[in-house]
Amino acid sequence: MIRKATTFLRRFRRDENGQMLVEFALAIPLIFTLFMTSVEMGIYTLRQVFLDRGLDMAIRNVRLNTGANYSHNDIKVMICEYSHFLDDCDSALKLELNPINPRAFAGFDGAADCADVSQPVTPSRSFVHGGEHELMLVRACYMFKPVFPTSGLGYSFTKDGSGRSKMVSLSGFVQEPS
Repeated sequence: MIRKATTFLRRFRRDENGQMLVEFALAIPLIFTLFMTSVEMGIYTLRQVFLDRGLDMAIRNVRLNTGANYSHNDIKVMICEYSHFLDDCDSALKLELNPINPRAFAGFDGAADCADVSQPVTPSRSFVHGGEHELMLVRACYMFKPVFPTSGLGYSFTKDGSGRSKMVSLSGFVQEPS
């Protein structure tokens, strides 16, 4: 591999007719796009891991404290505290909480309800507290700004009015008796 690279660079230095310059000019944008895509994917994965971790730890607190009757804001603050890597978590995170019938599982209706920071604040679509021994499903939607929004993977993300893309995490739990 190193031998091929040094041979290529020697040939590039010796060649004076300009043909290598054309190959170089065509290859560099592809190499940079690949580099930016790999950086974007790494940071996306890191955000997803921290969102999953924050959601799981917050839902553990909710599950063990059935009688606490947490609000949307309380759970959102817990998730943001447990997931340290998420920028602007307070305004970019939105939750849905629904009881689920395990014998007739339907999941959530439609796409995730996400916070569009370019629009006025809208209330959560569904946030229903469950009772003891009830199966609950939680969906968290986090809106983030891509690192390179105009190239590679950042360009292919679906964006809202403020240029943010969405990331969704799901968790399920059964409320413990109080």
